[in-house]
Amino acid sequence: MLSTGALRAHLLAARLAGPVATSREVSLRSYRLFAARDPRVTLGLDPDRGWGERELLALMADRCGVSDDPAHVSGPDVIDPERTVAGLDAFAVRLSEAAARRAPVLFGTGHPHRLIGFYAALADALSSAGCPVLTPAQGRCIDITTRFGVRTYNLDYVQGVALVREPGAGAAGGGTGAHSHSPLPVRVALEAAAAGRGPVPDLVVGDHGWVCGAGQLGIEAIGLADTDDPALFVGEAEGRVAVAVPLDDAVRSAYYLPLTRYVLNRASLSQ
Repeated sequence: MLSTGALRAHLLAARLAGPVATSREVSLRSYRLFAARDPRVTLGLDPDRGWGERELLALMADRCGVSDDPAHVSGPDVIDPERTVAGLDAFAVRLSEAAARRAPVLFGTGHPHRLIGFYAALADALSSAGCPVLTPAQGRCIDITTRFGVRTYNLDYVQGVALVREPGAGAAGGGTGAHSHSPLPVRVALEAAAAGRGPVPDLVVGDHGWVCGAGQLGIEAIGLADTDDPALFVGEAEGRVAVAVPLDDAVRSAYYLPLTRYVLNRASLSQ
């Protein structure tokens, strides 16, 4: 078992927490855009009220451990490893509860190059515990607005984890997909699940639009979020996201393996 102390040391050594690669400038820009309700950073969340930049900074300081000083405008941003550990503990509780009731679960990521292994291991463990791991709308085409205009992507699943890929980018079910913040994929997947004969998810696990899009629709959602992803923490504060774990979501994929072991052990899902 990975101890809490060893996990904390790994978070700092791998820069999953502590000073992270996400810059202060990028984080503050995201808070400004969220305050303006820019859909690129609201990620499918429709906040109950207006959130100003100062309020968002205070929230992110509370939930992530970033500096609450508005005059601090440059350099690497910071995540408190204690908050990451607490978030992973809460994340594990939700997985354990889902396993106990054999809940149908949907996994999805906008960071497939980094996080597919983390989610795939959780999906495998929940499947072994009797939870249906859902794959609705596989192969469906989705038009997503990007900075390059509207692009068409295909919804695919790799080891039980949903992602989007550009047409012709690789064989279905293999490789990795595209980076995406959009909530459209989870909406398409949930609509297909509701229209089909099988179960609909009781729990959505992921990041970006997968979590906020599901939470906005009233489905229990848990996920990982960086300092420039205020939507998940606003969703958590407003009660639509069950757990948002603060960490750098774009380090080397191997660095998430100890987190996988820790979460599975805390959730009593270790093989």
